[in-house]
Amino acid sequence: MKTYLLVLLIFATITCCLDARLQACQPSGRIRGIKPPPGQCNPENDSDCCKQGKMYTTYKCSPPVTGNTKAVLTLNSFQKGGDGGGPSECDNQYHSDDTPVVALSTGWYSGGDRCLNYITISANGRSVKAKVVDECDSTMGCDDEHDYQPPCPNNIVDASKAVWKALGIPEGDWGDYDITWSDA
Repeated sequence: MKTYLLVLLIFATITCCLDARLQACQPSGRIRGIKPPPGQCNPENDSDCCKQGKMYTTYKCSPPVTGNTKAVLTLNSFQKGGDGGGPSECDNQYHSDDTPVVALSTGWYSGGDRCLNYITISANGRSVKAKVVDECDSTMGCDDEHDYQPPCPNNIVDASKAVWKALGIPEGDWGDYDITWSDA
């Protein structure tokens, strides 16, 4: 009987803490997609373009940052004319695809608090330091300012080709890749 109660107590504790962690970042809303005007959404690097009438989830937060934060690495071009749209939010500049730079989901971007700071990204048995230069907006999308792309999920590290190359990820696997990251 004591063993049963102990197992029940452990299960309740795990469930409690897991639920609390999952509830730490709930969706903040939804936006309805609109069809981009002709030539207005750049599908480079397999970027999604908003679909007319589709509902997209928005977030004002991201999961808590730890020394080993789980995230999804996505591919973005920060160059002029690239699928990143306009110049980077942090420095109003474009960045070469050969430079390790990233955009973070809104909660991790933290209102620009991580601007021009470095993070360490780990995957595929390797690590790379990359500079935070932009926000991957999780609160808005499907408009001119966001290149008619949907809002980012809340767990995205949107990276230049240089990051993918440094991690040694084969080009055929570029797009969405499970990683961990931390502040450098």
